[in-house]
Amino acid sequence: MLPKFLLATNSQQRLGYIYIVHNESPRFILEGSEDDFENDKKIYWIDKPEISKNEIDELIAEAEYFLDDELDCEDNLTDDGEL
Repeated sequence: MLPKFLLATNSQQRLGYIYIVHNESPRFILEGSEDDFENDKKIYWIDKPEISKNEIDELIAEAEYFLDDELDCEDNLTDDGEL
C-alpha cells in the first residue's frame, strides 16, 4: 500500500520545484516552487475530480500540511546528524 502523499523533485527538468503526489482517488500532483510554494502552485489531475470545490481545497490543504511536516522532519534528521 502506498502512502497517501509522496514528495518528489525533478532537478533535471524543473529545478526549484517540489511536487506532492496524492495517491488516493482523485489522484493529483501538486507542483509549487521551493521558494514560495504557498503562492506558486499548480494542480495536475490524474483522475477526474468528482468532488466539490471545498473538498478539493481540503485536499490541497492536507498536501500543504504534509509538505510542511515532511520538511520539518528532514530538518530534524539533519540537525541530529542522521542524514
